Amino acid sequence: MTELASIVAAHGPLEVFALPFMWRALGTVVILAIAAGVVGLFISFRELEFVSDGLVHAVFPGLVIGAAIGGSGGVLPGAVLAAIVAAVLFTVLEHRGGVGADAAIAVVLTGLFSLGIVLVSRQEGYVSQLQELLFGRLLTVTEAQLWQILVVAIAAIAVVGVTWRAQLFRAFDAAGAEAAGFKPLAADLALGIAVALLVVAGVQALGVLMVLALLTVPMAAARLLSPRFALLIPIAILLPLVAGIFGLWLSFEWSVGAGATVSPGAIVVLLLVACYGIAALARVLTRREVRA
Repeated sequence: MTELASIVAAHGPLEVFALPFMWRALGTVVILAIAAGVVGLFISFRELEFVSDGLVHAVFPGLVIGAAIGGSGGVLPGAVLAAIVAAVLFTVLEHRGGVGADAAIAVVLTGLFSLGIVLVSRQEGYVSQLQELLFGRLLTVTEAQLWQILVVAIAAIAVVGVTWRAQLFRAFDAAGAEAAGFKPLAADLALGIAVALLVVAGVQALGVLMVLALLTVPMAAARLLSPRFALLIPIAILLPLVAGIFGLWLSFEWSVGAGATVSPGAIVVLLLVACYGIAALARVLTRREVRA
């Protein structure tokens, strides 16, 4: 602790981010920012924020079962399986079950999240495990977990990239997309799986309660800052990168220098929300100037 405190006192961010656990945390934020910027475009235009929230909570039992069976190495496979199952259930219930999207999400979300609570409560020390799964462990991401996050994030981007035309057409003209030969169920399943994979990629570091902010807030802020479609993804990537760098630096300085226990994931999310607030304020002021 004394050595870390001396680093904070004597060196700048470059030296601090050279520490192994800090560069792994920063690398995790970079990977998630890029993937969320791409996938978040269609989450925003399709207004699937509630779907993302449902997947974040539905992945919880997969995390618990994976950790119980395979330890830390089983968390990712369990989460991937649970997320994909939840995404398929959401989409099939909406298209074939005769219920609305919100109702389908509510049924799957409450059922799977409650199952996760029951499963984790049967283990010793479940309170600490529950807190870790809910709030994440950004500063304790291992090199193996970083590679896992990278692979899953690339898979999410690949799914969106392969179905890019169908997703664009479906986002702007659902009826026209179907008339043009695109299958709505296939496009929705692909997007649901991409969102599920991104949830899995982010949940290990940020936790199930904070990954939702990364999926939705940057793109929402980007749409406030720029009307140009081509700039939305770059802005949505840049915002969490900036928030990640400053959030990690602030949490490290407060934790080591001031002796305060601060969640880096929470700081990053708060900075993201602050960016959205600034973007919203700038939008309001700009509109007033135009009207004047």
